[in-house]
Amino acid sequence: MTTGAKSVSRLIPRRLVLLALLAVAPALGRPAAAQERAITLASTTSTEQSGLFGHLLPIFQRETGIGVRVVAVGTGQALAIGAKGDADALLVHDRPGEDTFVAEGHGLDRRDVMANDFVIVGPAADPAGLKGGRDATEALARIARAKAPFASRGDDSGTNRTELRLWKKAGIEARGLGASYRELGQGMGPTLNAAAAMDAYTLTDRATWASFKNRQTLVILVQGDPALFNPYGSILVNPAKNPQIHAADAKIWHEWLTSERGRAAIASFKINGEQLFFPAGTMPSQ
Repeated sequence: MTTGAKSVSRLIPRRLVLLALLAVAPALGRPAAAQERAITLASTTSTEQSGLFGHLLPIFQRETGIGVRVVAVGTGQALAIGAKGDADALLVHDRPGEDTFVAEGHGLDRRDVMANDFVIVGPAADPAGLKGGRDATEALARIARAKAPFASRGDDSGTNRTELRLWKKAGIEARGLGASYRELGQGMGPTLNAAAAMDAYTLTDRATWASFKNRQTLVILVQGDPALFNPYGSILVNPAKNPQIHAADAKIWHEWLTSERGRAAIASFKINGEQLFFPAGTMPSQ
């Protein structure tokens, strides 16, 4: 070895050499079976923050040997990730967006998986007078008339998209409400924290609400409106989007979710004895 080569070799940390060797190990003959089987699932913050995935994914992995890496973002972001081919499957909750995703060729075989509902929560003092109501559109109109603070996720999530449709149905431009309307650009948990701190109203899925501890004065004020029904769909990302998509294992996950085993696992997730997600077709209000 020349003096120059020796000096260069001394500049390469041993740690980097070891990492390089690990990176090429598969090509040197490590059996393919030793590789971890896993898929990437783009899903919502509500399925993550409610604790559903902490319950569901270990069951799936025990039964199939396939791990699931979750990217928990708003539904709009999850659909965008899928459109780029950067996930193997989606579990999201915005039916119009899901249908568009499939129609544009980004996804395959959209299936109804489960449902729960949204509720409107707010301070117990209830300055807009919503308590006991069942009409979500009327509730938002009252909030607007009272100029009461409203915390919006503002993140293009399924929850945010539902909220904006409800404002539109009420004939109100939410962003025209001024300082009382706070767009946070956050997931459901942080939005509930902000609402609690501001004594504001907000729209939340019931599952995240059930797992939320920092309620302060927040209580459920409006529930039971059919417009608050919250279905979730599973979609396979079109493998033509990316040659690295794990299509076969994603299909196993997709089919497991709607199998009897998957449905039973979904139904068995409870917080304080309350079932929070209902397999498709089983929600009591349907």
